[in-house]
Amino acid sequence: MLTILNLTHQGEGAGSTQSIFSLSRELARRGHRVLVGCPDGTLLSRMVADAAPLTHVSLDFNRFRHVANAIAGVVRGHGVDVVNSHASRDRRACTWLRWRRRLPQAFVVTRRTMPLTSPPELIAVGLTADRTIAVSAAVARSLRHRLHPATRLRVVANGIDLERIDTEPQPAELEAARAALQGSDGNPVVVVVARRKDQQILLRALTALESPVTLAFVGIRPDRELAAAQARVPPRHRIVYVPFSERPLAFYRFATIAALPSRIEGLSQALLEAMSLGVPVIASAAGGNSELIYTGETGLLVPPLEPGAWTRALARMLSDAALRARVTRAARALARTEFTMERTAARTEAVYREALARRRLLAGEPSR
Repeated sequence: MLTILNLTHQGEGAGSTQSIFSLSRELARRGHRVLVGCPDGTLLSRMVADAAPLTHVSLDFNRFRHVANAIAGVVRGHGVDVVNSHASRDRRACTWLRWRRRLPQAFVVTRRTMPLTSPPELIAVGLTADRTIAVSAAVARSLRHRLHPATRLRVVANGIDLERIDTEPQPAELEAARAALQGSDGNPVVVVVARRKDQQILLRALTALESPVTLAFVGIRPDRELAAAQARVPPRHRIVYVPFSERPLAFYRFATIAALPSRIEGLSQALLEAMSLGVPVIASAAGGNSELIYTGETGLLVPPLEPGAWTRALARMLSDAALRARVTRAARALARTEFTMERTAARTEAVYREALARRRLLAGEPSR
């Protein structure tokens, strides 16, 4: 059994929050003791508090040295074997601790989005961490392009918690989703469950889409750019904004298509959820999306930032029932067999073992 500390300075509404929580819970099911360090009051902290035997560790990331000292205290006080950082501020704190010789334990970094880190910082962290996990081959390629050390890099794809996916939404959740979509007049519903990620491209695509649709943005509010794009959308279409929901899966029960125009996805939790629930998917041909979607087989990929291409993809999916049925079957099977949380946790555990072996080697201890 290992004692594992998962760290993130984030923990609010994002796919990464669900990924970290599901991974932590699955590792605990595999017999490990798992602590989750994140700020108080976040969605992740509440999820962990309700999921024994996981333990929430309250951390304030607003003061760098303060949180670094706190992390060192947690590691020492709880006998942590592996520290797994999942976001930028926590990996910087752990890197600083390692440089100060205050983190002799195994240190693993997980990169969940396409990297935007400057090469000098990326190399510094990459040479400090015992292992770096990329959640897709696309993330790994981008890290290597930015000179991340290849020998310490491993690909472990995100997984989904099928127990969560298959739990029927509560009646109140279904009613809230139905109410938000009220007025769709039986038109197809295109759902985007995501934070702010190039949603304006879909609005621009609707100007040339002849078939009336309801486009539902779940998780965001309109901003100036979205309002400007929406002003040009013909009245045959309906646009719905749904503020962030901690339980967005109910919206997929009413969706004809799930769309994701993002360019920064490492491996999208939202796409995996839609695929596993049998909703046809369309996404930008960027990041890790192409590792989930094979055009015409498990969905449709669209060149990023091209409204005309999105118009054509939406029209094709909406008009071709045979295509929708075919990609739905294949995507559901792919998500439920290749991207399970059990597989993700087992592969993550193997990386932890590699990191521990490296620490023992550096310390001159015999291998186990």
